[in-house]
Amino acid sequence: MTTTTSMGTTAAGPGGIYVLAAHPHWRDSRVNRRMLAAARAVPGVEVNDLYGSYPDFSIDVEEEQARLAKASLVVLLHPIQWYSMPALQKLWLDDVLAYGWAYGPGGTALQGKDLWLAVTTGSPEASYHPQSYHRYFFDAFLPPYEQTAALCGMRFLPPLIFHGARSAPEAEVAAHVQTFAQRLGSYPDWPEIEEIDACIACPVPEADRPADPDDIDKAVSNAFHSAMTHGLATASASKAP
Repeated sequence: MTTTTSMGTTAAGPGGIYVLAAHPHWRDSRVNRRMLAAARAVPGVEVNDLYGSYPDFSIDVEEEQARLAKASLVVLLHPIQWYSMPALQKLWLDDVLAYGWAYGPGGTALQGKDLWLAVTTGSPEASYHPQSYHRYFFDAFLPPYEQTAALCGMRFLPPLIFHGARSAPEAEVAAHVQTFAQRLGSYPDWPEIEEIDACIACPVPEADRPADPDDIDKAVSNAFHSAMTHGLATASASKAP
Protein backbone atom coordinates (compact mmCIF):
# COMPACT_ATOMS: atom_id res chain seq x y z
CA MET A 1 0.00 0.00 0.00
CA THR A 2 1.29 3.46 -0.86
CA THR A 3 1.16 6.71 1.11
CA THR A 4 1.66 10.31 0.03
CA THR A 5 4.29 12.37 1.85
CA SER A 6 4.67 16.12 2.29
CA MET A 7 7.42 16.13 -0.34
CA GLY A 8 5.02 15.12 -3.10
CA THR A 9 6.18 11.51 -3.16
CA THR A 10 4.37 8.22 -2.76
CA ALA A 11 6.17 5.77 -0.51
CA ALA A 12 6.83 2.15 -1.41
CA GLY A 13 8.58 -0.84 0.08
CA PRO A 14 12.19 -1.95 -0.52
CA GLY A 15 13.12 -3.44 -3.88
CA GLY A 16 10.31 -1.66 -5.66
CA ILE A 17 10.00 0.94 -8.37
CA TYR A 18 11.05 4.59 -8.13
CA VAL A 19 9.39 6.93 -10.65
CA LEU A 20 11.03 10.32 -11.12
CA ALA A 21 8.43 12.53 -12.76
CA ALA A 22 9.58 15.90 -14.08
CA HIS A 23 7.32 18.44 -15.76
CA PRO A 24 7.75 22.18 -15.18
CA HIS A 25 4.08 22.92 -16.00
CA TRP A 26 1.85 20.07 -14.88
CA ARG A 27 -1.36 22.01 -15.49
CA ASP A 28 -0.44 22.28 -19.17
CA SER A 29 0.34 18.58 -19.45
CA ARG A 30 -2.08 16.39 -21.37
CA VAL A 31 -0.33 13.01 -21.09
CA ASN A 32 2.42 13.16 -18.44
CA ARG A 33 -0.01 14.35 -15.77
CA ARG A 34 -2.21 11.32 -16.34
CA MET A 35 0.81 9.00 -16.36
CA LEU A 36 1.88 10.52 -13.03
CA ALA A 37 -1.54 9.83 -11.53
CA ALA A 38 -1.53 6.30 -12.93
CA ALA A 39 1.89 5.56 -11.42
CA ARG A 40 0.72 6.76 -8.01
CA ALA A 41 -2.14 4.25 -8.16
CA VAL A 42 0.13 1.23 -8.70
CA PRO A 43 1.03 -0.63 -5.47
CA GLY A 44 4.75 -0.93 -4.76
CA VAL A 45 5.66 2.20 -6.70
CA GLU A 46 7.33 5.26 -5.17
CA VAL A 47 6.59 8.40 -7.14
CA ASN A 48 8.44 11.68 -6.86
CA ASP A 49 7.17 14.81 -8.60
CA LEU A 50 10.51 16.60 -8.80
CA TYR A 51 9.08 20.07 -9.44
CA GLY A 52 6.72 19.60 -6.51
CA SER A 53 9.43 18.26 -4.20
CA TYR A 54 12.16 20.74 -5.11
CA PRO A 55 10.58 24.00 -6.31
CA ASP A 56 13.74 25.85 -5.23
CA PHE A 57 15.95 23.38 -7.18
CA SER A 58 17.70 22.42 -3.93
CA ILE A 59 17.82 18.63 -4.16
CA ASP A 60 18.15 16.45 -1.06
CA VAL A 61 20.95 14.26 -2.39
CA GLU A 62 21.12 11.89 0.58
CA GLU A 63 17.37 11.28 0.51
CA GLU A 64 17.39 10.68 -3.25
CA GLN A 65 20.29 8.26 -3.00
CA ALA A 66 18.47 6.36 -0.25
CA ARG A 67 15.41 6.03 -2.47
CA LEU A 68 17.50 4.81 -5.38
CA ALA A 69 19.27 2.28 -3.18
CA LYS A 70 15.92 0.68 -2.31
CA ALA A 71 14.63 0.46 -5.88
CA SER A 72 15.10 -2.26 -8.47
CA LEU A 73 13.62 -0.19 -11.31
CA VAL A 74 14.18 3.54 -11.79
CA VAL A 75 11.76 5.27 -14.18
CA LEU A 76 12.38 8.65 -15.79
CA LEU A 77 8.99 10.14 -16.69
CA HIS A 78 9.03 13.46 -18.52
CA PRO A 79 8.32 15.32 -21.74
CA ILE A 80 11.17 15.71 -24.22
CA GLN A 81 12.26 19.35 -24.20
CA TRP A 82 14.88 20.50 -26.67
CA TYR A 83 15.78 16.87 -27.41
CA SER A 84 16.52 16.15 -23.77
CA MET A 85 15.01 16.24 -20.28
CA PRO A 86 13.57 19.15 -18.25
CA ALA A 87 16.12 21.27 -16.40
CA LEU A 88 15.36 19.95 -12.90
CA GLN A 89 15.66 16.35 -14.07
CA LYS A 90 19.13 17.14 -15.46
CA LEU A 91 20.12 18.84 -12.19
CA TRP A 92 18.93 15.75 -10.32
CA LEU A 93 21.29 13.62 -12.41
CA ASP A 94 24.17 16.04 -11.84
CA ASP A 95 23.72 16.13 -8.07
CA VAL A 96 22.53 12.63 -7.19
CA LEU A 97 24.55 10.37 -9.50
CA ALA A 98 27.79 11.31 -7.79
CA TYR A 99 31.30 10.06 -8.54
CA GLY A 100 32.24 7.34 -6.10
CA TRP A 101 28.58 6.52 -5.46
CA ALA A 102 26.90 5.94 -8.83
CA TYR A 103 30.03 5.52 -10.99
CA GLY A 104 33.81 5.47 -10.80
CA PRO A 105 35.89 3.67 -8.16
CA GLY A 106 33.56 2.55 -5.38
CA GLY A 107 30.52 3.81 -7.27
CA THR A 108 28.49 0.63 -7.34
CA ALA A 109 25.23 1.72 -5.68
CA LEU A 110 23.16 1.35 -8.86
CA GLN A 111 24.80 -1.67 -10.47
CA GLY A 112 22.33 -4.36 -11.48
CA LYS A 113 19.29 -2.08 -11.34
CA ASP A 114 17.06 -1.28 -14.33
CA LEU A 115 16.47 2.13 -15.92
CA TRP A 116 13.28 2.73 -17.90
CA LEU A 117 12.56 5.86 -19.91
CA ALA A 118 8.91 6.88 -20.30
CA VAL A 119 8.71 10.08 -22.33
CA THR A 120 6.39 12.09 -24.53
CA THR A 121 7.02 14.38 -27.47
CA GLY A 122 4.85 17.25 -28.58
CA SER A 123 5.61 16.58 -32.24
CA PRO A 124 4.26 13.56 -34.15
CA GLU A 125 6.50 10.58 -34.84
CA ALA A 126 6.77 11.48 -38.54
CA SER A 127 8.57 14.71 -37.60
CA TYR A 128 11.51 12.67 -36.30
CA HIS A 129 12.78 11.79 -39.76
CA PRO A 130 15.75 12.86 -41.91
CA GLN A 131 13.32 14.53 -44.33
CA SER A 132 11.38 16.39 -41.62
CA TYR A 133 12.11 19.30 -39.29
CA HIS A 134 13.72 17.29 -36.47
CA ARG A 135 16.15 15.81 -39.05
CA TYR A 136 16.80 12.57 -37.14
CA PHE A 137 14.89 9.49 -36.11
CA PHE A 138 14.01 9.72 -32.42
CA ASP A 139 16.48 6.96 -31.55
CA ALA A 140 19.29 9.43 -32.30
CA PHE A 141 18.45 11.29 -29.08
CA LEU A 142 18.59 8.24 -26.80
CA PRO A 143 22.38 7.62 -26.44
CA PRO A 144 22.82 10.06 -23.50
CA TYR A 145 20.20 8.11 -21.54
CA GLU A 146 21.67 4.75 -22.52
CA GLN A 147 25.20 5.80 -21.62
CA THR A 148 24.08 7.22 -18.28
CA ALA A 149 22.69 3.80 -17.46
CA ALA A 150 25.85 2.06 -18.69
CA LEU A 151 28.17 4.29 -16.68
CA CYS A 152 26.22 3.36 -13.55
CA GLY A 153 26.08 -0.35 -14.41
CA MET A 154 22.31 -0.27 -14.98
CA ARG A 155 20.34 -2.15 -17.60
CA PHE A 156 18.61 0.22 -20.03
CA LEU A 157 15.16 -1.15 -20.83
CA PRO A 158 13.37 -0.41 -24.12
CA PRO A 159 11.84 3.05 -23.64
CA LEU A 160 8.12 3.80 -23.74
CA ILE A 161 7.59 6.76 -26.07
CA PHE A 162 4.38 8.60 -26.88
CA HIS A 163 4.62 10.94 -29.85
CA GLY A 164 2.32 13.82 -30.66
CA ALA A 165 1.06 14.37 -27.12
CA ARG A 166 -0.58 17.66 -28.06
CA SER A 167 -2.73 16.32 -30.87
CA ALA A 168 -3.15 12.56 -30.32
CA PRO A 169 -6.75 11.26 -30.12
CA GLU A 170 -8.10 10.76 -26.63
CA ALA A 171 -8.40 7.01 -27.17
CA GLU A 172 -4.66 6.76 -27.91
CA VAL A 173 -3.78 8.78 -24.81
CA ALA A 174 -5.97 6.61 -22.59
CA ALA A 175 -4.51 3.42 -24.05
CA HIS A 176 -0.95 4.67 -23.53
CA VAL A 177 -1.58 5.60 -19.89
CA GLN A 178 -3.11 2.19 -19.29
CA THR A 179 -0.11 0.48 -20.89
CA PHE A 180 2.25 2.49 -18.69
CA ALA A 181 0.38 1.48 -15.54
CA GLN A 182 0.22 -2.17 -16.60
CA ARG A 183 3.94 -2.25 -17.25
CA LEU A 184 4.69 -0.80 -13.83
CA GLY A 185 2.38 -3.30 -12.20
CA SER A 186 3.87 -6.30 -14.00
CA TYR A 187 7.57 -5.49 -13.55
CA PRO A 188 9.87 -7.44 -13.68
CA ASP A 189 7.75 -9.94 -15.62
CA TRP A 190 8.34 -8.32 -19.00
CA PRO A 191 8.99 -10.77 -21.88
CA GLU A 192 11.74 -8.65 -23.43
CA ILE A 193 13.76 -8.43 -20.21
CA GLU A 194 14.96 -12.01 -20.63
CA GLU A 195 16.53 -11.04 -23.96
CA ILE A 196 18.45 -8.04 -22.58
CA ASP A 197 21.92 -8.70 -21.24
CA ALA A 198 22.86 -7.35 -17.86
CA CYS A 199 24.89 -4.17 -18.20
CA ILE A 200 28.56 -4.26 -17.31
CA ALA A 201 29.58 -0.95 -15.75
CA CYS A 202 32.04 1.20 -17.66
CA PRO A 203 35.13 1.60 -15.45
CA VAL A 204 36.33 5.17 -14.93
CA PRO A 205 40.07 5.51 -14.26
CA GLU A 206 41.00 7.25 -11.03
CA ALA A 207 42.98 9.81 -13.04
CA ASP A 208 39.80 10.84 -14.89
CA ARG A 209 37.84 11.72 -11.76
CA PRO A 210 36.19 15.15 -11.57
CA ALA A 211 38.21 17.83 -9.83
CA ASP A 212 37.26 18.54 -6.23
CA PRO A 213 35.62 21.93 -5.60
CA ASP A 214 38.60 22.96 -3.44
CA ASP A 215 40.97 22.20 -6.33
CA ILE A 216 38.83 24.29 -8.70
CA ASP A 217 38.77 27.22 -6.26
CA LYS A 218 42.52 26.97 -5.84
CA ALA A 219 43.08 26.94 -9.61
CA VAL A 220 40.83 29.98 -10.09
CA SER A 221 42.58 31.82 -7.25
CA ASN A 222 46.01 31.04 -8.71
CA ALA A 223 44.93 32.17 -12.18
CA PHE A 224 43.55 35.43 -10.77
CA HIS A 225 46.72 36.06 -8.76
CA SER A 226 48.88 35.38 -11.81
CA ALA A 227 46.80 37.69 -13.99
CA MET A 228 46.94 40.48 -11.41
CA THR A 229 50.70 40.07 -10.97
CA HIS A 230 51.23 40.17 -14.72
CA GLY A 231 48.96 43.20 -15.05
CA LEU A 232 50.78 45.13 -12.34
CA ALA A 233 54.17 44.26 -13.83
CA THR A 234 53.04 45.42 -17.25
CA ALA A 235 51.68 48.65 -15.82
CA SER A 236 54.89 49.34 -13.95
CA ALA A 237 56.99 48.67 -17.04
CA SER A 238 54.92 51.07 -19.14
CA LYS A 239 55.50 53.86 -16.59
CA ALA A 240 59.24 53.32 -16.44
CA PRO A 241 61.36 56.15 -18.02
